[in-house]
Amino acid sequence: MPIKIDPKVTPLALLPNLNRLFNLSADKIRSIEKGWNPARGTPVFTVKGKYTSRGWTEWTEGFQHGAAFLQFDATGEAEYLELGRARTIERMASHVSHTGVHDHGFNNVSTYGNLLRLIREDRTSPLPMEEDFCKLALKVSGAVQAARWTPIKGGRGYIYSFNGPHSLFIDTMRSLRSLAIAHRLGHVLMGERDQRISLLQRIIEHSQVTAEFAIYRGKGRDAYDVPGRTAHESIFNTNDGAYRCPNSQQGYSPFTTWTRGLAWAICGFAEQLEFLGSLPLSEFQGLGDRTKILESFRRSAQLTADYYIEEACACGVPVWDTGAPHLREMGEYKNHPADPFNACEPVDSSAAAIAAQGLWRLGSYLSARNKKEAARYGQAALTIAKTLLDEPYISLSPKHQGLLLHSVYHRPNGWDYTHPGQKIPNGESSMWGDYHLRELALLLLRKTTGQNYLTFFAGL
Repeated sequence: MPIKIDPKVTPLALLPNLNRLFNLSADKIRSIEKGWNPARGTPVFTVKGKYTSRGWTEWTEGFQHGAAFLQFDATGEAEYLELGRARTIERMASHVSHTGVHDHGFNNVSTYGNLLRLIREDRTSPLPMEEDFCKLALKVSGAVQAARWTPIKGGRGYIYSFNGPHSLFIDTMRSLRSLAIAHRLGHVLMGERDQRISLLQRIIEHSQVTAEFAIYRGKGRDAYDVPGRTAHESIFNTNDGAYRCPNSQQGYSPFTTWTRGLAWAICGFAEQLEFLGSLPLSEFQGLGDRTKILESFRRSAQLTADYYIEEACACGVPVWDTGAPHLREMGEYKNHPADPFNACEPVDSSAAAIAAQGLWRLGSYLSARNKKEAARYGQAALTIAKTLLDEPYISLSPKHQGLLLHSVYHRPNGWDYTHPGQKIPNGESSMWGDYHLRELALLLLRKTTGQNYLTFFAGL
């Protein structure tokens, strides 16, 4: 087991580091707000400690403005609530009706969703019509996301990525939150001839297709069929709905595992387990056996979680891809803490932050079923959190706008900055890495203070 799980670390033991994180986070949010020109697009990742914009879609804007809501949630500082409110109203409307992306769960749940959650948890008094405003945005967002649908053989289908109808991304498992909230609000997708399309059905079908084609089961599908391994992208023939092959956009190859994609799977399946488990049996009528559906989600969550635990380094931070070409030069690298400054391959702290949240949620879900397994996943999450909340991963410099250092965006495209004297990218941050570290920290902070368990569907 490469992750050396610390059985003694607790959320309470991490409290000083959690408080320090949100103290640092406040200055980072202010710095970006003060220095960022929206005409440049959306901040994505840092170069020399300053956020820059680069990418294919504006998929990180929700993380930028949603960070303010997380900051308010953690500290109660009203300026961040007002900042999140203002920027959501000013900047996020186009994301609600965006028909060209699979990122609604990132952009809209991080903004409208966080604000609605804070209202429903009685953390703030809503402005006139504010609650209805958020509900409408989230209903539309969930339906628009669900409309990006490709049918496949057997009558099922999936939400297709921005690459087109042939493409299923593993990332979309976390974007299913947009459908979940819209369903919880009583919404449906209206199709031709006023067909009422269940958003819950699309959550289940998309997840089942993802589990079948993007998560390996060790059944000899190909020569690289290792249980728990994930494919970033799955390719289908849109003429007949047949599956064709795995692929990768940001990983090294179709037959290696991009670790941030693996982390999206852990977090997405664990979070949907929590959501589906909160629904009454009656809502599954016509969609399948509720117990069997939950079991299938649990198996996918545990397969990917176990693979992550085996493939990450001893401290819980993984290399950016499990098959990266220069790993052979790194010896028994998994048996030691990750070294962001090595000369061979970059690590990805953002994958660790996402995976840690998924592991914590999976452990929480399993606590009533199998306490031993639950403790294993929970302690793995805390071990990773302990690593990320300290140097060299936490950004202590007030001159660096990032919060979580050593995040990687797109290694194959060469988009990540390599500092002079270094052979690989390191020392930089990403919007999604910073946001998910805040989200993980808030999850643990609530545990230490006895507050309600953090879910995206709280109060709905």
